[in-house]
Amino acid sequence: MARIGDNPIPFGDAVTVSVDDHNVVTIEGPKGTLVEQIDPEMTLEIADDHMVVQRPTDQKRHRSLHGLSRSLLVNMVEGVTEGYKKELKIIGVGYRAQKSNGTLEIALGYSHPIYFLPPGDISVSVDSDRGQDDIIIVEGIDKELVGQVAAKIRSLRPPEPYKGKGVRYVDEHISLKAGKTAAR
Repeated sequence: MARIGDNPIPFGDAVTVSVDDHNVVTIEGPKGTLVEQIDPEMTLEIADDHMVVQRPTDQKRHRSLHGLSRSLLVNMVEGVTEGYKKELKIIGVGYRAQKSNGTLEIALGYSHPIYFLPPGDISVSVDSDRGQDDIIIVEGIDKELVGQVAAKIRSLRPPEPYKGKGVRYVDEHISLKAGKTAAR
């Protein structure tokens, strides 16, 4: 049985952690500040260079919240120190992306271009130097928000299963289907 919640959460000197009376955790680091509400039944013990999440009982709900709380806090510490990045590749003839005035303009084979304005905490850039396909880079300190923005961009034109055209993650593999063949 996994015991993820029992592991201490290390953080360096550059990270400041504070918890108020309602279990609202604020983590400040070199890249920014993140705030998260942890379940009030969980208790946090903060030492000099690490913190530990404690659960009140061994009920199934408390065990679940224990691991979840620890994972959320680890992601926050990693986000304010290193940040998160997702890369998306645009594949298809005439499919392209460019950034202008803080807005991502994407042409995906529709009759109109798509304008995507990322949230304030997320930075989106386009790298077209890596070959024939444009790469959209989504960066930020909040892991959930970075993944959500990348998934939203991917949902504008998901990869189709016959030629593989569309928007996909750089490390994503699409299994292509065989097309129609002539009956003899």
